[in-house]
Amino acid sequence: MRSGPYRVYFFSHEPDEPPHVHVDRDDQSAKFWLCPIRLALNLGFSPVELRRIQQLLKENEMILLEKWNAHFGA
Repeated sequence: MRSGPYRVYFFSHEPDEPPHVHVDRDDQSAKFWLCPIRLALNLGFSPVELRRIQQLLKENEMILLEKWNAHFGA
């Protein structure tokens, strides 16, 4: 998924972890758990931008979980 400057994605080789997504912009990256949505790892984003990303993920939570479950199985 792309939204503004953000690329939201998951890796196919991470099935043993809880549902989560990675978010990149330029050379910054973060990892968010999806249930509930919370920050797992931050590499460079400011607190303000992390809140913006978290809100974006909350707005798309259902579709992100559907895509995760479709790929890895519920």
